[in-house]
Amino acid sequence: MNPAPQHTITKPLAGWRVLVPRGGPWGDSVAATLRREGAVPVIAPLINFAPTNDQPTLEQALADLESGAFDWLTVTSATTVDVLYAYRANIPSSTRVAAVGETTAAALVAAGYRVDLVPERDNSAAGMAEQMIALEPEARDILTLRSEIAKPVLTRMLSEAGHRVRSVVAYRTVGVPVTDRIAEDVRSGRINAILVTSGSVAEQVSAQFPDVPPETLIAAIGPRTAKDARRTGLSVDVIADQQTVDALIDAVAKFALPHAADEFAP
Repeated sequence: MNPAPQHTITKPLAGWRVLVPRGGPWGDSVAATLRREGAVPVIAPLINFAPTNDQPTLEQALADLESGAFDWLTVTSATTVDVLYAYRANIPSSTRVAAVGETTAAALVAAGYRVDLVPERDNSAAGMAEQMIALEPEARDILTLRSEIAKPVLTRMLSEAGHRVRSVVAYRTVGVPVTDRIAEDVRSGRINAILVTSGSVAEQVSAQFPDVPPETLIAAIGPRTAKDARRTGLSVDVIADQQTVDALIDAVAKFALPHAADEFAP
């Protein structure tokens, strides 16, 4: 008896080359997801963190965190996770961890940390503060780690609700120049999609890739990031319906591959 013919299952992103704009554990995790969908990930970190100008204050806060001084740690970006990972910060089991959204939560998990809270509806500092305030009627000790340019929305809302908040600048965001080869791959259209996962990433995409071909898909992880991207002059082609990497990749997969063979069919 002859064996049954084998049918090849085409993966949704087969043939795609997708630029992943961050490195580290998060970038590796996104790259693995893209490979499972058939894409070729191109990891090209566009942003990185520079040390805070007040490292002793940060180091003391992380030491106090490890000693169990805080009931909660709030994490509002994947870059904050990079800082925690770089400092090999230890989060005790007695401290609960709140992540502003699924992207940040995924970065925490990829770096080996746990996540106890992600806002159910509003993936923003205000949304996280509202949910924490509803969960914690009694005053708690909370450590908020933030970027140098972040607005103190979270700290203000939690403090006004009666919580004891220590707000510490964890990093400064800086752009990372890509290699000439990556820049040429984007300019020539060899990169089929660029993932835009934050306003800072959007700024770097706009600055470093001034001539993105119109057929290259610009994919934003959510409405807020899309708004930030358009403000920098980017033309956003697709917005994930949820602020998660999986939703972002699924949104890209709904499009036909630019320069596909059938694109030129009569």
